[in-house]
Amino acid sequence: MNSFIPWIGGKKLLRKEIIKRFPNDGFAKYVEVFGGAGWVLFDKDQSKKQLEVFNDIDSNLINLYRCIKFHADAVQKELDWILSSREIFTDYKTMIDNNIGTDIQKAAMYLYLVKVSYGAGRRRYGAKTGINNTKEILLEIQKRLSAVIIENKSYEKIIKSYDSADTLFYLDPPYYKAERHYDLQFTVEDHEKLAKILKEIRGRFILSYNNDSYIKKLYKGLYIEEIERNNNLSNKNGKYKELIIRNYKCQ
Repeated sequence: MNSFIPWIGGKKLLRKEIIKRFPNDGFAKYVEVFGGAGWVLFDKDQSKKQLEVFNDIDSNLINLYRCIKFHADAVQKELDWILSSREIFTDYKTMIDNNIGTDIQKAAMYLYLVKVSYGAGRRRYGAKTGINNTKEILLEIQKRLSAVIIENKSYEKIIKSYDSADTLFYLDPPYYKAERHYDLQFTVEDHEKLAKILKEIRGRFILSYNNDSYIKKLYKGLYIEEIERNNNLSNKNGKYKELIIRNYKCQ
């Protein structure tokens, strides 16, 4: 199953490589710490025996997920009234930035901004068409999210809340030296703090990162793989390598 939104740094191209490295012996809790577009969550198998948690620090993104989970039809009704223009984009951006509107209205506006902005960055208008054919997609997403716990916490708090011996964390933090592409402020200290936290957890984790010697140094002693993928973060063509890092051995 695909995600319903484009996203900077989304794992559309890497999700299969990540999922096939999940532990073979199973896990009772699955937690996405930096949820974003949820490409891995939507593509992984769903099990009634497994608790799934989707987290992101972006409150507008989490409002969108929660509104789709509980009120997909109402979100769609708001979308039905939306036309696409640069002026509307600017108005909606101002409303989102100033927290104007009901939760459902803000969810529809935020989805519109993501869909029609340049590079899904929600900063510049970049599409001539509005949001089309979303009804069936939103209903599918609603069904998939029906048993998912949706959280809006920092990475520190979500890891602490769900850490246990039978937890698998998937993490896709802002990439090192590419933080400017993200709305989330993530510093060098955050990269270091995240590494320290992950080395001390009771559960298992799988982590995607850009291929950088500094990141390799932070996670030295763990299982680090270089995976080749297409470059879709910038306007560059060709392939480059990303890192998949684990604290467990693949069976």
